[in-house]
Amino acid sequence: MSKVKYYYDSENLAYRKIKTRKTKKIGVVALFLLASALFGFLGFIILLNTPYFETPKDRLQAREIDNLKLNYAILNKKMEQVNGVLDAIEDRDNNLYRVYFNKSAIPIEERKAGFEGVNRYAALEGYDNSQLVINTTKKIEVLSKELAIQSKSLDVIFKLAEAKSDLLSAIPAIQPVRNENLKRMASGFGYRADPFTKVRKMHEGMDFTAKIGTPIYATGDGIVTKADNTASGFGNHIVIRHGFGYETLYAHLSKYKARAGQRIKRGDIIGYVGSTGRSEGPHLHYEVHKDGKVVNPLNFYYGNISAVEYVAIAQLANQENQSLD
Repeated sequence: MSKVKYYYDSENLAYRKIKTRKTKKIGVVALFLLASALFGFLGFIILLNTPYFETPKDRLQAREIDNLKLNYAILNKKMEQVNGVLDAIEDRDNNLYRVYFNKSAIPIEERKAGFEGVNRYAALEGYDNSQLVINTTKKIEVLSKELAIQSKSLDVIFKLAEAKSDLLSAIPAIQPVRNENLKRMASGFGYRADPFTKVRKMHEGMDFTAKIGTPIYATGDGIVTKADNTASGFGNHIVIRHGFGYETLYAHLSKYKARAGQRIKRGDIIGYVGSTGRSEGPHLHYEVHKDGKVVNPLNFYYGNISAVEYVAIAQLANQENQSLD
């Protein structure tokens, strides 16, 4: 029950009751209700932003986040399995396919290289689970790059497989002078005494002694790129480009039977033994080059000699005697 208030009427010398207007009462009640509503709203907002109060929406979002974490973990596990399979393919590619087709291996650093320099993942930073998303994205991008490199490598191997017959024909696989025409295999590949200076130096081919005019045979299919005497010391010489990185050189010829630009088959006569240029006597100086580097010709004589003949010529080639040029 509300208190009754009075005021003193000095004119009538009496106390009179103070009457409260209804509009004022309504205003006070409205103000009270408004203040209560504001206070309640502020309290509700504060509760929403505390960890002790979860709305249904918060619980739903939490379940979605846990589900995403689980999916990322499964995705990472699957990527590890795919990476294991890819590693096995890369190993076979480097150590089987590329060896078989005489292609150099792709360095592991090139296959596994990441993405250095500019931050590619700035847009993924600043979130609660940023590191999880960034790590997974990095793995996907590196895996995608490895797959692209391997795909290109297999494209190369496929083309080589299609051209296998051409490759086998291009390899310099026979002796340039037949055994029945040889006097002896004078000097092999490696360090030998120079016939003129007597100084020990690298002999980058093999010397076959034979009579002047003995036929010289192309050791693999190819195109004659040189048939002249412009190279110092070689005298009359021929260079054949076989393709697939192979090139052969035949020096000190007495005369040619091939010209520059001519297409040659393995076993074709291209010239004749002589002693032109820097030579100690009639012989053929023969070199094999692979990818621009000189290699031992002895490794390629499997096309026209027997195992016994190969062992015999290998023993002669490995003697550190004097070369003929």
